[in-house]
Amino acid sequence: MTTIGFFGGSFDPPHFGHLRLAEWSLEAGALDRLLIAPVYAHALDKRSAASFEHRVAMCELAFCKLERAEVSRIEAELGGVSRTLRTLQALRARHPGAKFRLVIGADILEQTHRWHRFDEIASLAPPLVAGREGYSEEGVHGPPLVSIDSTTIRARLRRGEPLDDLVPSAVERYIREHGLYR
Repeated sequence: MTTIGFFGGSFDPPHFGHLRLAEWSLEAGALDRLLIAPVYAHALDKRSAASFEHRVAMCELAFCKLERAEVSRIEAELGGVSRTLRTLQALRARHPGAKFRLVIGADILEQTHRWHRFDEIASLAPPLVAGREGYSEEGVHGPPLVSIDSTTIRARLRRGEPLDDLVPSAVERYIREHGLYR
């Protein structure tokens, strides 16, 4: 049976924390494939600073060297507000017989009470949870990963500060070439 990891998020922009989580999940979760799915329209009242197309392009640059990982446009194909449950149901219909795992960090685990029907999500795709500094270790499967957040990266870009290796160089070039996050 094929095991597919589902790693959704804003990826606004994708950074080394995301990349390390993807690498860890492929190894620790014994995943055959990992689908990285940028959110199309965030359900929790968050607005993306970069368009869906820019975030997909940056994800393709960030994860291109990671074998067995692929960037998915499923959330745009489904349209409307992104809901993890709806996305996982669509993926199960496209991949009958596959087993799914939801890839998240411990910071996200503490927010699942805000998610639409998280108990059903966890049933469809048991969470594979990586640790994150400063968050509970309950339910965590791996060590704390690099603590980087996209909000800090966007603020540094607005102030014209260097990114100090927070994002892959191809992503930083893309951001600067397209004038994102100014």
